[in-house]
Amino acid sequence: MCRWLAYSGSPVLLEELLYAPENSLVMQSKHARLGATAVNGDGFGIGWYGSTSAPGLFLSTEPAWNDRNLRELSAQITADRVFAHVRASTGGAVQRSNCHPFRHGSWLWMHNGLIAKFPLVRRELMLAIDPVLFPLIEGSTDSEIMFYLAVSFGLEQDPPAGVARMVEFVEDVGRRAGVEYPVQMTVAVTDGSTTWAFRYSSRGKSRSLFHSTDVSTLRRQYPDNPALHDLTDDSRLIVSEPLGDLVGAWQEVPESTCVVVRTGVEEELLPFKP
Repeated sequence: MCRWLAYSGSPVLLEELLYAPENSLVMQSKHARLGATAVNGDGFGIGWYGSTSAPGLFLSTEPAWNDRNLRELSAQITADRVFAHVRASTGGAVQRSNCHPFRHGSWLWMHNGLIAKFPLVRRELMLAIDPVLFPLIEGSTDSEIMFYLAVSFGLEQDPPAGVARMVEFVEDVGRRAGVEYPVQMTVAVTDGSTTWAFRYSSRGKSRSLFHSTDVSTLRRQYPDNPALHDLTDDSRLIVSEPLGDLVGAWQEVPESTCVVVRTGVEEELLPFKP
């Protein structure tokens, strides 16, 4: 499986997210602690929002720990909303078009998990994608199909509802094909101003997902930690696994939950039960 992080808050250098922490995402690309696989070396991607509404995107099939361009770019790019993903393929080819995050207009999407028996249900799922969107599909992953199904089902108007309709449809198609537990996912999606993250699986045993504790609370607990003083109170991280061992810094996202992070607003945890 894969590992990912979604950051929003005060502008930070990408290297502060990708390299600096003890259990950084680059470290997780070769030594993940909580993933289904320890090594996530089948490519990586970063998406970030700069001076325009469309996010920037850098994708590579190189392992994240071995990509010099990633090291160079991350030392130069500052952003206030960042998606980053390291990939462990569940069957799709190792190619750039299969690397996350996926982009559509101002939206970014990334996924950890799988659609069970994807080759068995792929045709029916793809035929449900809006014909206007179908030509935009570049890769061969279940993750990209999930994204464009969600867009077809109203993601841009109501993200939780669009994702729920996507999950309902995938589960219906899968179960009619004899798949007992069709969906396994932790998903993050953003329009550049709000991030929605989902932890859900048909079996009720989802991959790991955590969100950071309120920065003001951590600042009171650790007044001598300089890293916390550069962050605004609304800075948040949602991650596949904690980036460090600071006590109290991370809280597990409950099963069947949607985390909503809006700029300048306290995060929400909402039930997600398609």
